[in-house]
Amino acid sequence: QVRLVESGGGLVQPGGSLKLSCAASGFTLDVYAIGWFRQAPGKEREGVSCINSSDDFEDYADSVKGRFTISRDNAKNTVYLQMNSLNPEDTGVYYCAGSLFCPPDWTQRVYEFANWGQGTQVTVSS
Repeated sequence: QVRLVESGGGLVQPGGSLKLSCAASGFTLDVYAIGWFRQAPGKEREGVSCINSSDDFEDYADSVKGRFTISRDNAKNTVYLQMNSLNPEDTGVYYCAGSLFCPPDWTQRVYEFANWGQGTQVTVSS
């Protein structure tokens, strides 16, 4: 079964950190770009970060630049999202999904990603 599985979410205080994992099952991750997305209650799903498979391209939404870092470990078939300096606006369900590459304007092209995981909840609250 081809799927992505997110983990690492939880409850954290403002200013804290979390590291999310996106593990692939049933296929090798190293040929795919992986995007991280999040969805807050009552809001649309939005792009957070995207990393290509074959070059050094990685990109971030303006709201997380300088705080979040995406990385991949192809040997572990996993992509990570290190989230620092978290604030309540970062609260939501975080998803990962795959594409052949990170498309231009990838934050707006959610529909071009596939094999969505079930998501992991991130709550930033004091």
